[in-house]
Amino acid sequence: MKHNPVSNGFARMMLLMLLFAVTMGSTTSCKSKKRLAREQAAKEYAMKVEQAKKDLNAILNNETNWTLDQKQQRLDTIKSWQLEDEEVKRLISLVEKKIDAERQESLRKAEEERLRKEEEERRKQTTGKYTVLENHFMSIAGAPSIPLANERIAQALQMFASPDVPVLIIISQTGGFNDYDRPTTIRRYLDWLKDQKLSPNRVEQAKYDNNGKITELELIKR
Repeated sequence: MKHNPVSNGFARMMLLMLLFAVTMGSTTSCKSKKRLAREQAAKEYAMKVEQAKKDLNAILNNETNWTLDQKQQRLDTIKSWQLEDEEVKRLISLVEKKIDAERQESLRKAEEERLRKEEEERRKQTTGKYTVLENHFMSIAGAPSIPLANERIAQALQMFASPDVPVLIIISQTGGFNDYDRPTTIRRYLDWLKDQKLSPNRVEQAKYDNNGKITELELIKR
């Protein structure tokens, strides 16, 4: 049986066209997928930029209830995205400075609170330690008569090394430094309590000699 040359040529041509169509379709499909991937990546990048700006501005404007650690974590996350947007970079720099300032302020407040608690505890211990002495002061100020006040002064003086023991009265405390009133002696101070009929100061601290007698007294206004 003889083959028709025209038919064979046509068949080969159709096969080539089909192969070309398949190849072109595959290439087009590949290009389409790459384009979609680029578009998706661009969309995700834009969303990250937008979210970064939103979160960074919220931190700067104090519009969140995030803790300091949560702010730092969010900042670290945004930095890990490595966005090349200039506005985002500017905001990151501002937020870094703000968080650093807030952290320093937090440390300062924590230190102040620690010192306050230490001082409160010390004063509690001091109050108990000097209760007897302060009771003497109150008793002298509240004496109903001069003779009775003088008797109580004599009793109080027995706690001191001499009637001339110096008495310092703190009138203010600033930055760890004390500002004192004019110095006096324990005798003059006890006479003053008798005359004023009030005891406005409490014992801050006292120094003792080897016999347990007070050699210096420091008071502070209540």
